[in-house]
Amino acid sequence: MKIKLAILDKDANYLSRINSVFANKFSDKLEVYSFTEAEKALACLKTSKVNVFIASDDFEIEPEELPKHCGFAYLVESSNMESYRDQPTICKYQKAEMIYKTMVDIFSDYLSKVIGGNVDSDSKVQVLTFVSASGGVGSSSAAAACAINLSSVGQKTLYLNLEQFGNAEAFFSGVGQMDFGDVIFALKSKKTNLFSKLESNVRQDSSGVYFYAAPKTALDMMELKTEEIQRLISDLKISDSYKNIVFDIDFSFNESTIEIFKQSSTIVFVSDGSDISNGKLLRAYDALGILEDRFDAPLLPHIAVFYNKFSNKTNKILDNGIRSLGGAPRYSHASVEQVVSQLVGLGIFSKI
Repeated sequence: MKIKLAILDKDANYLSRINSVFANKFSDKLEVYSFTEAEKALACLKTSKVNVFIASDDFEIEPEELPKHCGFAYLVESSNMESYRDQPTICKYQKAEMIYKTMVDIFSDYLSKVIGGNVDSDSKVQVLTFVSASGGVGSSSAAAACAINLSSVGQKTLYLNLEQFGNAEAFFSGVGQMDFGDVIFALKSKKTNLFSKLESNVRQDSSGVYFYAAPKTALDMMELKTEEIQRLISDLKISDSYKNIVFDIDFSFNESTIEIFKQSSTIVFVSDGSDISNGKLLRAYDALGILEDRFDAPLLPHIAVFYNKFSNKTNKILDNGIRSLGGAPRYSHASVEQVVSQLVGLGIFSKI
């Protein structure tokens, strides 16, 4: 994503110089708006959904009047001044790289503070979660196909596998040295910039789908706590980097899973339509209905079923009112790549 930055300074020459430097060095990372008048700058914050606002200390800014998701700092002339009017500062006379780094730190810090359902309710990012109450029905293949399907229609999509033994590289490949373990470290470290890690560690598949390579050891996934998953989703939503986030997760009733469900616009249960698979799905559905009251979150209205590896002769679609997305047959003797390609070709997931 491009961070939207608004700069307010009375010195038009300074604004011209810094705009030129940012355009040369960070044109792929920044979208810059510059102003010499406070009224115009403050109006821009709302209309253009600015992420970071930095203003010269010649102006007195009321931070509580700024948009909730907009980071703020004063531009000062001294490099020794760490804060001004109880707000962070950026020295205006230093290398552009340092100004950019400090600005990104401010943005990330604001993201980490704005966590919760009330914030995310305003987000236009669609979170789709794929899960199964029974194994071997191809929920990961369906999730990967959904991500590719959405990407193919021009929607920037992130596939995020949080299964304990999951491996995104079973479906996607891309250049990169880091993996999701580095994101987990950033989530746990208060000194590490999470936004930078999310941006620098992500890879892109030839299909256009963005993904994170699996941690070097599956034990790293066990370290993720509920509040860290909440922050991860919140940061991804507020950063507005993606149109869609496709989660591929293990099913359980723990708080982390319920948190992902609460943040999801659609929860896709994958079943093969067999008596065993449908039976487990119904038990999971009934239990989630009970948990709705405990967690004060409407879960059942967001649930849909995708029938994978389905046979009209031996399997059946549930008739209890759960929304069906349709189904796909079993593709015998097909590779993972071929199966996913067939699922993408159905076009089912572009209708979610």
